[in-house]
Amino acid sequence: MRAVVRTAAAAATALALLLTGCGGGGDGRTDGRITIRFQSLAWQKESVDANKQLVKEWNASHPDVRVQYVQGSWDNVHDQLLTSFEGGEAPDVIHDASDDLADFAYGGYLADLRTLLPDRLTADIPQRSWRTSTFDGGVYGVPFLQEPRVLIANTKILGASGVRIPTPARPWSWTEFRQITKKLTGKGRYGVAWPLREPVSVTLNLGLSAGGELFHRGADGKVTLAMDEGDLVVPGTIHDQVDIDHSAARTALGMGGGDTLPGFFGGKYAMVPLGFSYRQQVVEQAPKGFEWTVLPAPAGSAGLAQGVSPQTLSVAEDSAHKKEAVEFIDFLLRPANMVRLAKGDWMLPTGRAALADPSLHTADRGWATGAALAGALRSAPAQSVRGYPEWKDKVATPAFQEYYSGAIDAAELRKRLVQDGNRVLARYQR
Repeated sequence: MRAVVRTAAAAATALALLLTGCGGGGDGRTDGRITIRFQSLAWQKESVDANKQLVKEWNASHPDVRVQYVQGSWDNVHDQLLTSFEGGEAPDVIHDASDDLADFAYGGYLADLRTLLPDRLTADIPQRSWRTSTFDGGVYGVPFLQEPRVLIANTKILGASGVRIPTPARPWSWTEFRQITKKLTGKGRYGVAWPLREPVSVTLNLGLSAGGELFHRGADGKVTLAMDEGDLVVPGTIHDQVDIDHSAARTALGMGGGDTLPGFFGGKYAMVPLGFSYRQQVVEQAPKGFEWTVLPAPAGSAGLAQGVSPQTLSVAEDSAHKKEAVEFIDFLLRPANMVRLAKGDWMLPTGRAALADPSLHTADRGWATGAALAGALRSAPAQSVRGYPEWKDKVATPAFQEYYSGAIDAAELRKRLVQDGNRVLARYQR
């Protein structure tokens, strides 16, 4: 869904926002009207258009509360927001993702929304989604868009192979998935390509299906790492596909999701596990006549469970107009509007009413498959773990990369993730 790349450009971005009038400070009043700033991270044209149109509709119907659209970027959002928070120039309404909120929530930069949210919105979004933006009992963001990881597959290759086609009601098991990728592998073709340039969230989120937890919170509230058999199902499957079966392309391990698409279109890979929103790139980039389908990711002992980090809308603690900011969020996330935002980003809405929209349950472009998986989505395993970013960057990423490439075995992987990881987490929990 996003890649947070922390760069020095954050300071320049914050300064640019200030100089162009996007950073305001004060009480946000202009010509007697309240002005609230909404920083959106929409980047696909359909999504940007949907967000800007909704802002326009709000402004037309709320003459006393004007919303100013501010374009942000997923590439540097964390550092850009940190700079704006510390400089007192944060937007009133902040678009981000739930796995980026913990530091801001614990740091006092985001408003606790529990007393501000309308009952309609609170009831419409399931508790499993609210948990993704809940930290130490407070709610610091409204989760509104989410995406499962799915298998995007070449229909002709699947049909010619004669393999059983999985459905959300009867998915492949991880064992069956490994067997099928072997069957789909042939001369010049791999059964699957795993784009694992960023391997940690993919592995942990899919690991929930096999009962993997990895992070365990004790009665004292402290989190420790422990790696059980369920935690090894997904990484073990990927490792064996790459290093034993040779049914997964080794060269794809260093790729991002979009990097695999040319090979997928060219018949080099029969399937690619990707986020649900990648369907847009497939539609836009696939050669004429290319046939593809969306399949559910494999299931384990916990069924189709997956971890997700939904996109969120938060309010800055320093905002002088929290009430108006939440009213705007409520407007953005009315069921019909949430559907518009979901379609613009090719993702799924979290709201029950929006998710029930018939247009999200059509077979066309895999919408029905994605909608059928929504009930299995859970808070990502490390969602509220302090110290997770350091563990991910310094411990887990290199460990998974070496394991998938065959440089280390499962025992060494476990040692690094758990022993080295617990030392990292302990520093944040003293």
